[in-house]
Amino acid sequence: MTAPTRPAPAARPQRWILASLCLTMLMPSLDTSIANAGLPALARALGAGFAHAQWVVLAYLLAITSLIVGAGRLGDLFGRRRLLIAGIALFTAASLACGLAGSLEALVAARALQGLGAAAMLALAVALVGETIPKAHTGRAMGLLGTMSAIGTTLGPSLGGVLMAAAGWRSIFLVNVPLGVLNLWLAWRWLPAPPRDAAAPRPRFDLAGTAALALGLAAYALAMTARQPQLLAVAGAGAAAFVAIEARAAAPLVRLAMLREPRLASGLAASMLVATVIMTTLVVGPFHLTRALGLPPATLGLVLSVGPMVSALTGAPAGRLVDRVGAPRVMLGGLVAMLAGAVALAIVPAAAGVPGYLGALLVMTIGYASFQPANNTALMAGIDAGRRGVVSGLLNLSRHLGLITGASAMGAVFAAVAGDATTSGAVAVARGTHAAFGVAAGLLVVALAVTLLGRALAPSDASGAAASPGLSSG
Repeated sequence: MTAPTRPAPAARPQRWILASLCLTMLMPSLDTSIANAGLPALARALGAGFAHAQWVVLAYLLAITSLIVGAGRLGDLFGRRRLLIAGIALFTAASLACGLAGSLEALVAARALQGLGAAAMLALAVALVGETIPKAHTGRAMGLLGTMSAIGTTLGPSLGGVLMAAAGWRSIFLVNVPLGVLNLWLAWRWLPAPPRDAAAPRPRFDLAGTAALALGLAAYALAMTARQPQLLAVAGAGAAAFVAIEARAAAPLVRLAMLREPRLASGLAASMLVATVIMTTLVVGPFHLTRALGLPPATLGLVLSVGPMVSALTGAPAGRLVDRVGAPRVMLGGLVAMLAGAVALAIVPAAAGVPGYLGALLVMTIGYASFQPANNTALMAGIDAGRRGVVSGLLNLSRHLGLITGASAMGAVFAAVAGDATTSGAVAVARGTHAAFGVAAGLLVVALAVTLLGRALAPSDASGAAASPGLSSG
């Protein structure tokens, strides 16, 4: 009996390729937030304090943040499809280990491994769009991946609550096992394998640069999330060591010349700034709604879910718009909409109530959901095939660093004006909200300026598209 063979690339329906890439984006996004709802139950079941139980979340986030660029580069060197399948397998096996863990230490270790698998999945899902989806449909595919990310992040807490109530805390991790098995089959069956070149030189991986970058990123993420400012010095040392290593490396993890290319540099900077701003809505929003607007806890969750739901619904249409009118226009339009929403949130009085807050938030959210696929499409369109993985990793890293920075820095701005939001009065909390979104508006002005400057400085080819001479793999 002959073994089953994979269909030729021409015979691979795009819907199955997209199904695999969307599930690849959904699973790690879901696990970013699904464990949050289970922390109290985890702490009780494993006999741990809440401060120690938080490492169940931190271990996952730290692994993704510190390893995502290296995972993308490994995909470039050894095959993106191959490494994606390995990442899915690791994520699935680690999810099983999480569900079977008998101690907090074992659970945290399994979550770190899960984060490693998630890093490969997040980096390579975006990178594989360029080699599996026709150029005319790239925006739509990027929009769908953005939608899956929003759905996963939004669905996580509520799904986690339902699963815990029905089957206990272990179920929030074990739910990934059947999803992972399905995704392994989809990826193996439908994602095309690139032809092998037997004469090609053996690829070299920059282990020293990867270690220095991982150290710096892990220290920065821990400084922001665990309120350990002394680790910022370690982060700076790691960054300096990384630059020194890359300048001398024969096969660097990230060619420093890439980061001087205007289009890539401006896109990564704008991505980080936008993520910092959108995190403001998640950090400040709950306090403003409950303390300044007097919203009862019973309806708080429903109101907070409106923004992520709108983001999920807007991503795919925004991606189709990118395909029709071009990424630059949609990207700039998204930034302008975000700026308008942030300005409104900075000046709308508390007397406008929930409708006033939600109206401004919806404008900002639609802008964010439009910017993401447009920026992703614009950056990945000009990337040499040999560097898609590492650039996708950098793009995902910029977003994660923005979210981490936003949670800490924008929360600090809010607290500096509002005081202790759990006890401050409505007027003080409203002032804190206005201050935080005033800073957010300033960051969006910077993002707009950086984007326009990047477009102005980027060289163009004969067709008028932005060229990327610094991004070749040679």
